[in-house]
Amino acid sequence: MARALWRRLEAIHAVTYFSPEPVSALAAAGYRGYWMGYFAQRAAPLGAVGPELVSATFYNFSPWRVAKAVPDAWTYAPPDVALETRAAGSTAALRRAFDGADIESELATAAELAGRAARSAPLDGRPLFAANAALRWPEDPLGTLWHAATLLREHRGDGHVATLIAAGVAGREAHVLQVASGATTRDVMTVARDYDDAEWRKVTEGLAERGLLTRDGKLTAEGRALKDDVEERTDRIALGAFATLGDGELDEFLAALTPLARAVVATGDLPDVMPMGLNLDEKL
Repeated sequence: MARALWRRLEAIHAVTYFSPEPVSALAAAGYRGYWMGYFAQRAAPLGAVGPELVSATFYNFSPWRVAKAVPDAWTYAPPDVALETRAAGSTAALRRAFDGADIESELATAAELAGRAARSAPLDGRPLFAANAALRWPEDPLGTLWHAATLLREHRGDGHVATLIAAGVAGREAHVLQVASGATTRDVMTVARDYDDAEWRKVTEGLAERGLLTRDGKLTAEGRALKDDVEERTDRIALGAFATLGDGELDEFLAALTPLARAVVATGDLPDVMPMGLNLDEKL
């Protein structure tokens, strides 16, 4: 259930990074290039922070990529502008995706249940979730759904980072393991997370020395067990965000989210394979 909910909520939240409306709006706000807009809008709930905090909480980006974006981004437009821009652009993208679809009932149900879950999810040890939880809630169902989806994905992400840390897997190592498991591709990670051949080789060799990968980058039995354990623990602790919903409401929530996520996928805005491991070749 946790993974099924994540896949649908992630599709709804991911318009923020891939749809033309928010990307264009961030550029119009003054941010220079895609990556400055990305780091500005996602870090904005934390305030006008520097690269150290962004690298720590986002966990897996190249430090030089982060340092190119912040704190320089705040000289072009402050965090409150990034927050307003990402919300307006993301809801515009969802409005386009849902336009003409007979899903008003599903939207109302999903917004109500997502809002209840996100408002009651525990804050402990979840900095990105907590920062977003402090923001003002939208009043309309579409805005509520996007905001709640954002909260719930950051809640899961914070828990995933904690699980990786406990397993002794650094952020840059996590991507190499993700590729070895088949969840995404090296080409995607090279572009989205700035790996060159030298770093990829160095990380692979380090994981091989620990017995998690073979020298040619394939998962060993130990590596597969670790990867599966991290994913299982991530799912398990992610369910804590939905504790306020009963079993019947979880089923209702999943049923309501499904046509909404499919409508987003149908726009073609989202890439088939994403860095976060959401693979659209797998049917929602």
